Amino acid sequence: MNVLFKDFFGIVKIVEDVYARVRKILVPSQAYAWQTLIYLSVFSGFLSYFANGYIRDIIAFCGWLFLIAGTAWYTTDDPIRVPGTFMPVGALITGFLVSVFAFGNQQDVITPRTIVLWPTISALITAIPEFVEGTDTDSKAQIPKPEVRQKILILVASCMILSCWLQFYFVMDKWLKEYPSLLADNFQRSTFVRRTDISEKVPKNGVIILDKLQPLVEQQIDGRPWSQVEKWLLDAKLQVGNLGNRVIEKHLGQYEEKALWQVEPRVTNTKSGGYVLDLLSIWRGPSSSQKGYYLKKSCRIDPVATSTKKAITSTNPEDKIAVGEIECDRVSKFIAGSPPPQQ
Repeated sequence: MNVLFKDFFGIVKIVEDVYARVRKILVPSQAYAWQTLIYLSVFSGFLSYFANGYIRDIIAFCGWLFLIAGTAWYTTDDPIRVPGTFMPVGALITGFLVSVFAFGNQQDVITPRTIVLWPTISALITAIPEFVEGTDTDSKAQIPKPEVRQKILILVASCMILSCWLQFYFVMDKWLKEYPSLLADNFQRSTFVRRTDISEKVPKNGVIILDKLQPLVEQQIDGRPWSQVEKWLLDAKLQVGNLGNRVIEKHLGQYEEKALWQVEPRVTNTKSGGYVLDLLSIWRGPSSSQKGYYLKKSCRIDPVATSTKKAITSTNPEDKIAVGEIECDRVSKFIAGSPPPQQ
């Protein structure tokens, strides 16, 4: 029985301790306290929900100021330092709030700019108290001692370098989204770009161009009189170029790299009297090799004899005409180097 009472009173004591700690955090000991500012920020956010127009913006603005001031006050009362530096963890939290408040927006609260400027703002917040001497009610500006100035410069410079690296990451990420074909290049010696998908070795946009171009070319050739086919092949550079521009504009319109792709044909004769039409999607953008690369899809074009309506009741060979028949490769070939010269 005594053990049971001991356990009961032990649990009660733990609950009382937890309640006391929570009460100490939530209930300010005086009106001038960090809890007051936090509560004012919550109250401002509640009021701004029911307001409209510029009144809502003003209330929300004040709410952000209360939140930043209250958080900074609370986190600097008993600061925990970032390992290896004299930066308080609270400065990181306050810096993040300041960055979101200054550079965020309603659509995206956290933007690349807020992430990039976060370390630098946190370093500046850490440095500000070093330029102030005195208490909260009686303070004045001061110039820090030389050893403190050195620590501040090292901290701010280090955080600015970190911001530069973060900015570099977002710039690279934006480039690779707008120019995804850059990932098909050789990045073995790069310390900044790593491929996670083997299929990225072949530029997807180059494959899309040839896959969408193939049926358009087939429509121009398949089943047409052989004389028209040969005439079309004589003017293949213009014909394929126009079709390629239509494909690029339609299927690559969302990418900035669309201007760096060029479509060209290569036509060669075969011993059987037909032709081989090579459709090339050529990358004219930056590359680790001066020769660049291109993709190729080969199409074989042969004349096939077919009967006209008159030939149904006639045995005269002259009533048969030759039409074009085209068959293209199913898969595009990726080739590193310059495309072959036009003949």
